[in-house]
Amino acid sequence: MQLNPTLSTAGTDAVDVRLTPSYYVQAAGLGGFVEGLLATCRTVFDVKGAITLGLDSPAAAGLLPAERGVVEAGAVVDGEVIVEAGARVQAGAWIVGPVLICSGSVVSRGAVVRDHSVIGPGCQVGFGAEIARSLLAGGCFMKHPSFIGDSVVGQGVNVGAFCSTTGLRCTGPVIEPAMDEITVTLGGRRIGTGQTKFGAVIGDGVALPAGTVLSPGTLIGPGAVIYPRDHVGGVLPAGSRVR
Repeated sequence: MQLNPTLSTAGTDAVDVRLTPSYYVQAAGLGGFVEGLLATCRTVFDVKGAITLGLDSPAAAGLLPAERGVVEAGAVVDGEVIVEAGARVQAGAWIVGPVLICSGSVVSRGAVVRDHSVIGPGCQVGFGAEIARSLLAGGCFMKHPSFIGDSVVGQGVNVGAFCSTTGLRCTGPVIEPAMDEITVTLGGRRIGTGQTKFGAVIGDGVALPAGTVLSPGTLIGPGAVIYPRDHVGGVLPAGSRVR
């Protein structure tokens, strides 16, 4: 559940730079939709809502290209799935729309992409990888079994085998729809995301070592180095090192 589809609960106060999309993702060169999407979002918590608005009204968002990419026979495609020219969905992939797959990206056999996801240009999504309600900005590698859900992933991010984001806070019995808002603590202040499911923001150039699990509301700045460990959470500034 998203408490507000267009605005985060950061309110009208000045937004900390560490909550802005530009802190995590350099949008230049990512194509019209992804660049525009990031430009319209005040905070990273607004990205999911902006994706929903765009994919639910693809004509208004300019997402109906005259030329389409390749969807191989044997791929399972349900709903509105927009595959741009130069992109490919291989036989054995399963995609549940609405989804946008941008030019140069490949969704391989055995991969799963679920509703309200954007696979930006030049991404590689491999066997056993699952993406749900998320943005992969561009040039991302998910070549192994792994899960990215309710998240924003920057350019050139590498997701190792058996990595996972965690978007649901489990402080008691798990119920659907989820009711507890995901919050982030920044500078001693607790900030609401406006959503009951929010995984992580992973900045440009970050590599997640195999087996890494990210807590709900994890923010990882661009260029951060994460050494092999099983659990990461909180706010990690750009260029930080986590052992």
